[in-house]
Amino acid sequence: MKHSDGPWTSASGTAGKLSASSDKSRVRLGLAHESVASAGSGLSAVAALVAVRQSWEERLTSVRGECDYLEGALRTVAKELGEADSDAQKAVRRVKVPREAKSEASR
Repeated sequence: MKHSDGPWTSASGTAGKLSASSDKSRVRLGLAHESVASAGSGLSAVAALVAVRQSWEERLTSVRGECDYLEGALRTVAKELGEADSDAQKAVRRVKVPREAKSEASR
């Protein structure tokens, strides 16, 4: 059985990028709404807009947290599978195969 850490490492990197993107989006959302409350003072839609913004900020914060977790977990899987591959390869190399069996296997 052959494992490769390539997909796990790639997935870890993607999770890290998504985490950074989620945080950047959360910050930009907050900046875009900085003056909404004061500029729209007295309008009923402002309260709804503020509530929707807060909801999205919470969601983006949650996404970032999950992606941060996944980034580390996937990196750990890549490392452990890579080490398992290395250990298995060393174990297989220690097995002595008679010459006759080698030549039959190559046919």
